[in-house]
Amino acid sequence: MTCLELLAPARNADIGIAAIDCGADAVYIAGPQFGARKDAGNPIPEIARLCEHAHKFGARVFVTVNILLRDDEMEEVRRQMLAEQEAGVDAFIIRDLRICSWKDITVPLHASTQCAIRTVEDAKRCASAGCSRIVLERELPLSTVKEICAAVDCEVECFVHGALCVCYSGDCRLSEYLDGRSADRGECIQACRSLYDLVDESGKVLVRNKALLSLKDLDLHDRLQEMAAAGICSFKIEGRLKSISYVRNITRYYSEALDALVAAEPDKYARAAFGKVSGGVAADPWKTFNRGYTELFFDGKRGKWSSMDAPKSMGEFIGTVVALRRRGNIVEIGIKPTSRGLELHNGDGFAFAGKNGVIGFRGDLCSGNTIVCKPVDGLHEGMSLYRNIDTAFEKELDRNPAHRELSVALSVRVHGKWNIDVTAVSEDGRELMSPFKADLERAENRERAEAMIREQLGKRSLHYHFHVDSVVSDAPGAALPLLSASTINSIRRLIAEDLDSIPVRFNPIMNVAAAESGSGAFSAEETAFPAAAPYLMRSKYCIKYELGMCPVHQGAKPCGKLFLLNNGRRLALGFDCKNCEMTVSPSPNQ
Repeated sequence: MTCLELLAPARNADIGIAAIDCGADAVYIAGPQFGARKDAGNPIPEIARLCEHAHKFGARVFVTVNILLRDDEMEEVRRQMLAEQEAGVDAFIIRDLRICSWKDITVPLHASTQCAIRTVEDAKRCASAGCSRIVLERELPLSTVKEICAAVDCEVECFVHGALCVCYSGDCRLSEYLDGRSADRGECIQACRSLYDLVDESGKVLVRNKALLSLKDLDLHDRLQEMAAAGICSFKIEGRLKSISYVRNITRYYSEALDALVAAEPDKYARAAFGKVSGGVAADPWKTFNRGYTELFFDGKRGKWSSMDAPKSMGEFIGTVVALRRRGNIVEIGIKPTSRGLELHNGDGFAFAGKNGVIGFRGDLCSGNTIVCKPVDGLHEGMSLYRNIDTAFEKELDRNPAHRELSVALSVRVHGKWNIDVTAVSEDGRELMSPFKADLERAENRERAEAMIREQLGKRSLHYHFHVDSVVSDAPGAALPLLSASTINSIRRLIAEDLDSIPVRFNPIMNVAAAESGSGAFSAEETAFPAAAPYLMRSKYCIKYELGMCPVHQGAKPCGKLFLLNNGRRLALGFDCKNCEMTVSPSPNQ
């Protein structure tokens, strides 16, 4: 039996708790420092609070320590990790493999995607260092994923959803080159979402003012079965800077898909954590932040991966603008919707692709197929219109959050006069017997008394959903006591409290015990990419292919050298057609 883990992002403890409630088997979050997201740090008490909630369901909490560390930081990092370990974290996601030599860090270590694990050799290196899990590069085809999974004994994790860096993970110095802020230190300026001109060596502008390095978002929702069959045990959602509504929506989207996978092959797969999710809003990945979706290189084939017209969230396509009527200080926009069932709401956010990127606006009054708002520059008839904020959906996410509960089977035995033993068995395998003694009358109607016991015990207390399997009596005449509803409710609450006092049993995934510490013989230079590398980024993405200029796949004519131009800064593009990769480098004439 293989346990499958859905791993969700958490900017803070509240978002992490929401992810657990929506079906995540684990969440990843940053501690106070060293987490590769400068604006997403969390104090130790908040980490502890998240761990307490997650562990009620056998879910795990991973803390990110995924930046390259300076020698003078090592002791401070160690102290922070020890404090987080004491707070209850279940693993650390690391970038610097020197951490593997620290004997007092006893929870598992996961090699971050920032370690640029693209080959079997990369994977084996991280596993031999002492990592019990490796997080693969996003741009890998399924064939390579299978090779890596077959070659290592550790757990293998893959991203399945969210924003994509255009370059190979951990191999980008563009931000540092342009602005002095290093992505390896969690300070990326997201230069890949900026607007550029594409020029040739003569200076001719081939493409003007487009986000030429911006990719769509990843969505592998429909490929989970193939990934599980390949050996992936953890399915990761990107987004430690995303909102709570995004995390709720996307976590539920993938949790339901994993539930369906487990239901289809129950003898082969199980979920890594426990509990059933109920309530909440029907998940829809188009309702929250997205730049459009792609499966990237999953099938080993190129496709249209670029979001050069929409480097920000566009949302769901709702229709085409067919009328614009100006009335004083407002404009009335008529649209031809994509479906008759489309409902627009006052305050919805809309977007379209303008000359300078995504332009957004709010609809003040929305009725039928008409939007009334303040004048919007750049909008004209014939344009495609998108909705990137659905106010009704957002309100419903807040108003109707999902709930997660553990199933508990109860059996009731009555003996003597009146000794009541209630045995509880939770879905994660905890078992207890709670004896109760009551000086009560005999129930005249046994069937009615049993129905009362089943109805009142079979309810919810704390985060448990109780159901009664049996009610038996070896009291004289097989009688049952006359219990009031309040008495039975008290019994149920006490059982819930007793269960909570017993630690939840964690499901093994593959190899969650901490791997034996490696040699730790890694210098700072060995764990970093060479600072003197000739390129600023290397990528599977290719601008030539996106623009129909590829001589290999599209039969285009050679076009000479190409450059990206932004605010007077020029970057040289390189094309390794043998390996089908593109590089971005400082321009030699800069």
